[in-house]
Amino acid sequence: MEPKNFFISHDINYPLLWGFDLSLPVILKTALNIEGVDISDEDKKILRSLNKERLLYFSNHPTTIEPPVAYYVSNIIGSRFYYMASRNVFNWGFGLVGELIKRVGAFSVLSGGADRESVKMAKSVLASEKGKLVIYPEGMCSGENDNLVPFMPGIAQIGFWGLEDAKKKDPKADVKVLPTFVKYTLSGSAYTLYREIENSIEKIEKELNLNSENKNLLRRFLTVGRVILENTEREYGISYVEDKDYNYRVGRVRHEALNRSGKILHIEYKENEDAIHKIREVFTVLDGINSGLSNKGLKLTNHELAAVQKDVDRAYLFLVIKPEYLLAYPSAERFMEWLHRFENLIFGKTNPRARRAKVVIAKPFGLGDYYDEYKKDKKKTVEEVTNRLRKDIETLLTNSIPLTKPIVTPFEVGDDLKQL
Repeated sequence: MEPKNFFISHDINYPLLWGFDLSLPVILKTALNIEGVDISDEDKKILRSLNKERLLYFSNHPTTIEPPVAYYVSNIIGSRFYYMASRNVFNWGFGLVGELIKRVGAFSVLSGGADRESVKMAKSVLASEKGKLVIYPEGMCSGENDNLVPFMPGIAQIGFWGLEDAKKKDPKADVKVLPTFVKYTLSGSAYTLYREIENSIEKIEKELNLNSENKNLLRRFLTVGRVILENTEREYGISYVEDKDYNYRVGRVRHEALNRSGKILHIEYKENEDAIHKIREVFTVLDGINSGLSNKGLKLTNHELAAVQKDVDRAYLFLVIKPEYLLAYPSAERFMEWLHRFENLIFGKTNPRARRAKVVIAKPFGLGDYYDEYKKDKKKTVEEVTNRLRKDIETLLTNSIPLTKPIVTPFEVGDDLKQL
């Protein structure tokens, strides 16, 4: 049975919000190393036009800091956002994080979305006049700014539920959908960034007893990734198959890590289930455990939880790390993404580098335009809107790639790339 305090509602504190409004640039810089948030004048004009609208704000989610960026956007709009935050986040810092974020509009949701109280609260927010809700459709941090993981199925459904409730009060009510994209650009010249990246990978090579052997930067990164893969294969008892490529080997490690954690957590995966669905199921159970929710009578020791977390970290590393991503566009930002994953896995921590966040938006659209269609076929219409949302955010992503530049020549790793 769920604990009575499992669901945590928002508890808006306006004096605190006003303090945040005034000190937001300082908070972004000192706590998150974000030197500024950039939004074009044209997009600011569109954002301000949404002040009086009910709004579903959708964004990509490459890191954990998109909510503070969304808070900045809410100030541009001149309104307040409410946020669905993973339940275990409220336990961070011995509960201090939860006490803070609920006072700026966050309420809890169990990973995976199976949380009636959270859905009820989300509907209430959207049904209220000028209600604005932030949702991250990927349902997890992607780890890559120039990539998106598959969206949660039916992510647009919450908007239609909110619209249905709003229309009970006002038949002319609508809920606007705003697709947005956050693009991070590192601060510093190409030279200083290159030197920092080179120094950081050297520390990792030293930890792994590797010699750079005059390899260029791309090959050094790929070599570190290969060694981590080989070490993990040995630990998992996975034998090397000579005629299989890197992606096949990565896939085996990914699924082995998720299968091991799933076994401890008593998760029964569907046959041939893909890694994204598996890791979401693991996150859901872990979220419940970390939040104090009883899951299938599980009573895990600290050692078992640590083992699960280690496997999840590895699965996540090999879920997002693909050589082509770095090879095709070796920007300082993509190098840093790999460094963050390497550092977390090898040293157990990493530090955010100084950067700026640029927010770009697509043309808002109203769910009211789909409402008649929704009443006839709910499932089909939700899927149609979810697909439109995905397409809009993918377009924003593609258009934002040129905001960063390669710092080395793409694909320059030598003739023996196939051996990696």
